[in-house]
Amino acid sequence: MLALIAGRGQLPGHIVAAHGAPVLVAALEGFAPDHLTPDITFRVERLGSFIADLKVRGVTQICMAGAIGRPALDPAMIDAATMPLVPRMMQALGQGDDGALRVVIALFEEAGFTLRAAHEICPDLLLSEGIPTRARPGPQHQGPARLGKATIAEMGRADQGQACVIRRGDVLAREGADGTDAMLARLGSGATGDSDPDPLTWGFNALTDAATSALDWLGGRDAADHDGAILYKAPKPGQDRRVDLPTIGPGTAMRAADAGLDGIVIEAGGVLVLDLPAVLRILDDKGMFLWVRAA
Repeated sequence: MLALIAGRGQLPGHIVAAHGAPVLVAALEGFAPDHLTPDITFRVERLGSFIADLKVRGVTQICMAGAIGRPALDPAMIDAATMPLVPRMMQALGQGDDGALRVVIALFEEAGFTLRAAHEICPDLLLSEGIPTRARPGPQHQGPARLGKATIAEMGRADQGQACVIRRGDVLAREGADGTDAMLARLGSGATGDSDPDPLTWGFNALTDAATSALDWLGGRDAADHDGAILYKAPKPGQDRRVDLPTIGPGTAMRAADAGLDGIVIEAGGVLVLDLPAVLRILDDKGMFLWVRAA
C-alpha cells in the first residue's frame, strides 16, 4: 500500500488520481493538503509513532509531494517512540531543504519503506526537450538561460531554492523559502524579487540584487519593466529527485505574465508541469514561451 505524505498545492491530488489503487493520505499538522482529506494527521514530535502506525496499516511505499513548511519542534511533545530519532531530526532541522529531506528519507527507508517519486506515479508531468508554445525563445534568451542554469547550480551548492529570474546578464530574483509564485508576485508588484530570510522555515538567506536595483533606479529604468526576462527553473545539482522536484503550473504562468517576463525555461525531465494545457493556454494568450531545455 502507498502512503502519500501530502502538502499543499495540486500535485498530491494528481498522485491520488493517477495511482489507480487506494492511497493512504497523511498530512503534517498545520499543513493540510488542498482538496484532499487526510486519513492520518501527525506531528513531527511523534514521527516514531507515525512510522509504527503506517506499518500497522500495511503501508510499504511512501511518496512525499506538495509544499510543507519546516515545523518548530516542541520538546515537551516528543513521545517515547520518537525519542531515539531526535538527534537525527535535529540534524535535519538544522540543514537546508535537500539536506533535511535526505535525513527524512533515510529514516523512512531504514524503517523498511520504499520511497516512490511523484513522477514515477505521474510520468506525464515531466516534459521532454522542446518548445510547446506558439512563441519561441530568441537569440537574446540564450545567454539568460545559461546564466539561469549557472545560478541554480550556485544556489544548489548552498542548498537554496530551485528557481530564479534572469534579464540579460542580471539575476533579478532568486527563489526563497516562500516559493516561486511568491518571488514572481514580488516582481510583478515592482518589489525586489528576492525573499526575506525566514529562519523558522527553510533558513534561506538569499543574496539580494540591491546594487542592480539601485543602478536601475539611477538610470531611470522602470524596476517593474522586465522585458527580455525569463523564469528559469531546474532541480538542484545532485539532489535526490525522488522528492522535491521543482514544479510549475497555471499559477506560475499567470504570475510570470504579471511580472512581464518573456517566458519560462525549465530543465527537460527535471520539472513537474501541472495542468499543461492550462499552462500553454495562458502562455499562448500572453505571447510567452515555454522552453523545455536540455539539462
